[in-house]
Amino acid sequence: KATSPDNDDAEHASRPFDRTRKGFVLGEGAAVFVVEELESARRRGAHVYCAISGFATRANAYHMTGLKPDGREMAEAIDVALRRAGRQAERIGYVNAHGSGTKQNDRHETAAFKRSLGAHAYRVPVSSIKSMVGHSLGAIGSLEVAACALALEHQVVPPTANLHHVDPECDLDYVPHIARDVELDTVLTVG
Repeated sequence: KATSPDNDDAEHASRPFDRTRKGFVLGEGAAVFVVEELESARRRGAHVYCAISGFATRANAYHMTGLKPDGREMAEAIDVALRRAGRQAERIGYVNAHGSGTKQNDRHETAAFKRSLGAHAYRVPVSSIKSMVGHSLGAIGSLEVAACALALEHQVVPPTANLHHVDPECDLDYVPHIARDVELDTVLTVG
């Protein structure tokens, strides 16, 4: 099962990285961006929230929706994105996790962060906005980019709500309950 059966308590149903999680919670919403060359934005006096300096995508032929627990595919995408951005893992100040609230995904991500970021994975704050907004499927990427842009703008990492009982296999700093002031220059989103 992928979706949480906790329909009677929607506010607390999405619990990424929590050992009591029961799957993802469907959400809705979207965000829209103007993506343009920096000089073009400056010429027209636009407020620039952030710059996209690198990106990557990766897929596997393992299973239609399944993931291998080692995090290799996601780690490879992270490595390519960092290389394209010209950034070292240690420059990442915040990771916006996919954090769907499924055991398979949460553990895969944790392994991927450790694989790509090395020891820095234990120092960098990681959170999932899906704990607060649910998973809007195809639209969630835009919401996560918006969350990252606002994190940079306000120098605040959003929390992972409902994280009360940490899954021992998800042993990173998942910013439970309360947003955190952090000096940010570079963020990574894997949603």
